[in-house]
Amino acid sequence: MAYIRALALSESVKVDTRRVGDIVRELGETAASNVIGLALEQLASALTETDAAYRENELAAAAVHAERLSRLAWQVGLLSLAGVAMDMGSSAERRDSIAMSAIHARLMRVGNRSLTAIWEKSELR
Repeated sequence: MAYIRALALSESVKVDTRRVGDIVRELGETAASNVIGLALEQLASALTETDAAYRENELAAAAVHAERLSRLAWQVGLLSLAGVAMDMGSSAERRDSIAMSAIHARLMRVGNRSLTAIWEKSELR
């Protein structure tokens, strides 16, 4: 008899809290709040653009947007998001549609959770 197990689609995200703290210490709370807010906008935009390019099967554009997303995520300490975005970009460059499908779903989950996590970690609400 075969057993079927449902896999949870929730995953934790890794935030480099030291990086967030460094931003706050270097810039002060007000400027850090502005910088992190701008970074969140750019991250959300890059995530949306990556998603749109994937859905339109524009693989070159998906790779470019995923690369931008990865760089932005590293800058503000979103380690999980940066890694998944790198995976998305490399699978788009390889034109690996099976991998892209799985990575895209993970990118959207991790992306949305990461944007929330960085805002909460910054404690600049």
